[in-house]
Amino acid sequence: MTHYETLQNHLTDKQYTWLITGVAGFIGSNLLETLLKLNQKVVGLDNFSTGFQHNFDEVQSLVSEKQWQQFTFIEGDIRSIDDCTHACSNVDYVLHQAALGSVPRSIEDPITTNENNISGFLNMLVAAKDANVQRFVYAASSSTYGDHPDLPKEEDKIGKPLSPYAVTKLVNELYSDVFAKTYGFKTIGLRYFNIFGQRQDPNGAYAAVIPKWFAGLIKNETVFINGDGETSRDFCFIENAVEANLLAATAKNEEASNQVYNVAFGERTTLNELFQLIKERVVATHESAMNAAPEYRDFRAGDVRHSLADISKAKRLIGYKPSFSVQAGLDKAAQWYLQNLG
Repeated sequence: MTHYETLQNHLTDKQYTWLITGVAGFIGSNLLETLLKLNQKVVGLDNFSTGFQHNFDEVQSLVSEKQWQQFTFIEGDIRSIDDCTHACSNVDYVLHQAALGSVPRSIEDPITTNENNISGFLNMLVAAKDANVQRFVYAASSSTYGDHPDLPKEEDKIGKPLSPYAVTKLVNELYSDVFAKTYGFKTIGLRYFNIFGQRQDPNGAYAAVIPKWFAGLIKNETVFINGDGETSRDFCFIENAVEANLLAATAKNEEASNQVYNVAFGERTTLNELFQLIKERVVATHESAMNAAPEYRDFRAGDVRHSLADISKAKRLIGYKPSFSVQAGLDKAAQWYLQNLG
């Protein structure tokens, strides 16, 4: 059974209306593509601060004309309660992806990060609650684990945040918990662990490591590794994250609501290992990358040394079973990057 067939069965052939915030971004546009292919109605909200029109153009090319007509786009900002209220009207499920990501950006500009990730988040919570949506699923973050040393990371054991970004993501969870207890509002937080895949932007100062390295190797540019390369992460392919969102939104198990879940694959990969995996895939079509070697520089402020998720809670309560390993995900991501950056 394919990825989409599994989700289609889970949706029991019903058509719902979904709101995706940050719909023009990396994760948002992948959610949009999947939901339209599943013949769902989608409302999207974005202000294009980190999203792109070309993501919409690509999604439109991958779905039928009839499916594309099920998409309504609102250009707006989660920092505006009016925009949030408008977007939530007559919506069944909210998938809240809009945020300013990046630990370094939050360190450089904590005020703007706070405005988007806390004030904007609260606006969305209020608007969704007032619109009586069935469930509010939001992008939480593995940064919430902060300085807690244990591996693998379990949802109920967190430390102190190490960056302004991590603070905002922790506050999201606190607000969600309060809304559940005070208003009976159903929320689910998904703590993403280093999501990667097609349409992840390789450009800009705050680009994620995988698209940045693909672009660097394809273009014969220097690839930098922060630290000694033995820092490790639990990298998770985008289609795993998409599936987690849809499973969380439509979970029949009442115990599933008002929880946070790790969304990852459940394996650790060092940055040195990751570089070699990406290089192998680029060399297949760009022999010039054969002799490429990374350049090492200082560790980055606010980064944790190692990260690994325990995904047993998500498996148990929402039926999350990640289909793509890191290597399988890199195979699919490589196809996209080689086609779009080559």
